[in-house]
Amino acid sequence: MWLAAILLVFSVPQNGNTAEEQHFAAITSIVTAENSSLSKALPSAPEPKVKADEVAATGSDAGVSATAIPAPVLPVMPAKPVVEPRYAPLSISPARAFIARPYETRTQRKIWYALSFTGSGLAAADAWSTRRAITQGYGVEGNPMLRPFSDSGALYGATQVSPLVMDFIGKRMMVSQNRILRKMWWLPQAAGSGVSTFAVVHNVRLVP
Repeated sequence: MWLAAILLVFSVPQNGNTAEEQHFAAITSIVTAENSSLSKALPSAPEPKVKADEVAATGSDAGVSATAIPAPVLPVMPAKPVVEPRYAPLSISPARAFIARPYETRTQRKIWYALSFTGSGLAAADAWSTRRAITQGYGVEGNPMLRPFSDSGALYGATQVSPLVMDFIGKRMMVSQNRILRKMWWLPQAAGSGVSTFAVVHNVRLVP
């Protein structure tokens, strides 16, 4: 009886410790299982790019063969031909004949000087006859451009303008490119001398 009681007393704590140990072992196994599942569920760290490039280059990773991707074929552009500058040959036009400018002859020069002196002399005679008729009260200056100078000696200078203009025109006509003008170069000077001659005759007749 006592022996059975002693065995029962000693066996109870031993059974309690065993239960606790079994409970602790069960919790530990659960925690371990959870940790292992979490470690499997979490993604692994990204692999280095160098390794990925090596795998792409070799076409295999851990015994797994990969299909090689062909490189894109770029279209080959045809080479542009070298364009050389084209120089058009210069057209050689026929040379134009050299046309010398007409020049006055020695005879023409003498006639021009003679007409020039004649026109200036007749213009002076016109001024003298006009002044003589006006001062004596037999008439007035008929040219409106010379009328302001008719009451003074400035009339002699004013009447020389027309002969000088005729001399210049005759000189230009003498060396003109126009054949007709070259033949009629003496006409302006002769016309001026004729007008002055008519004016002198008219003024002289006014004074008795």
